[in-house]
Amino acid sequence: MDRSRDLADFLRSRRARLTPDRTGLPADGRPRRVPGLRRDEVARLAGVSTEYYTRLEQGRAGNPSPEVTEALARALQLDPAEREHLTDLLARPARHAPIAPQRVRPGLYLMLQALDHVPAFILGRRTDVLASNRLAREVLTDFESLPAPHRNLARYYLLDPEARTRTGDWERIAAETVAVLRLEAGRYPHDRRLSDLVGELTLRSPEFSTWWHDHRVLRRTHGSKTYHHPLVGELHFAYESLQPPGDPDQTLCVYNVEPGSPTAEALRLLAGWTAPAASS
Repeated sequence: MDRSRDLADFLRSRRARLTPDRTGLPADGRPRRVPGLRRDEVARLAGVSTEYYTRLEQGRAGNPSPEVTEALARALQLDPAEREHLTDLLARPARHAPIAPQRVRPGLYLMLQALDHVPAFILGRRTDVLASNRLAREVLTDFESLPAPHRNLARYYLLDPEARTRTGDWERIAAETVAVLRLEAGRYPHDRRLSDLVGELTLRSPEFSTWWHDHRVLRRTHGSKTYHHPLVGELHFAYESLQPPGDPDQTLCVYNVEPGSPTAEALRLLAGWTAPAASS
């Protein structure tokens, strides 16, 4: 990952979406050759010199103070995920710091398996699917039957043709997953497996390339999803993404359903049809 280029592209993309009227700046009457704020306007809003902001956007300004980072975030009207991403891009991580292996804590795995009435799975870095329960494997795909490097949510949505037919509003869900991956890339710039994944998706998915270069970032916390299952039809979920204390790189994703709803009944039927046979 080219950290300086990512920082420059991110800053340019954020200022391109703003206009003087959205920031309280007076219109100066000068024609604009490109959309968005000019560098001098961002500098004025952040309380820094135009020269300094230009060097910052070019990756030549060193490591700014937390106060300058916060001022830039306010000037560019960044949301919490974008602020986190800006902080990551401006940080100076230890070069090629070792990436610890991903292991699911036994207690967290037991919690996952106890959620046997709704789909649930555990995500790690790079949107890797570290573990999943039976209903998650039925509603999405059987991640545990795949080779370990292919057990990845972004890979599923972008490269598996079945994901497009199973996922309601596929374009929104896939684009959000790319934004989650972009946030990860800022946090782990020297993760070789993440770089390899981005390279593969860039080569094999035109949609990924478009969304990746938008520089959108997202921390997924909750929302809605719809899936189309070949046996039980349309399933509607309200999902929650929970980070267990002590495991900041792992997320427990639970697809909740309204009790008594058609989706709840469909899941009950699906669980019964796919239950493992009892041993005699």
